[in-house]
Amino acid sequence: MTEQEQLRLNARAAVLKALAHPTRLWLLEQLQQQERCVCDLTDGVNADISTVSKHLSLLKQAGIISSRRDGKQIYYRLETPCLLNMFGCIETVLEKNARTHAALIKA
Repeated sequence: MTEQEQLRLNARAAVLKALAHPTRLWLLEQLQQQERCVCDLTDGVNADISTVSKHLSLLKQAGIISSRRDGKQIYYRLETPCLLNMFGCIETVLEKNARTHAALIKA
């Protein structure tokens, strides 16, 4: 593996690591619909503002979302909506795994 390939793979791994939490996946689904402030997101995820802010910060550092300030509120938006296409692929894997598991149980 070349150094360039290693750097590219490390960058990909960093994005995937930012996605690797159920709360962050839920936040992305919410931001898919529209720009949202932290106060709107805390109720749905059943967490306090600081916890949600930390999750959003990780997503922002990975370049997945961006933010803008409006007065005292910070609004977040999805910067890379194409990333959500990956969710469909993951669902396909989960469905395949469920079918395989069900077939093993019947055997």
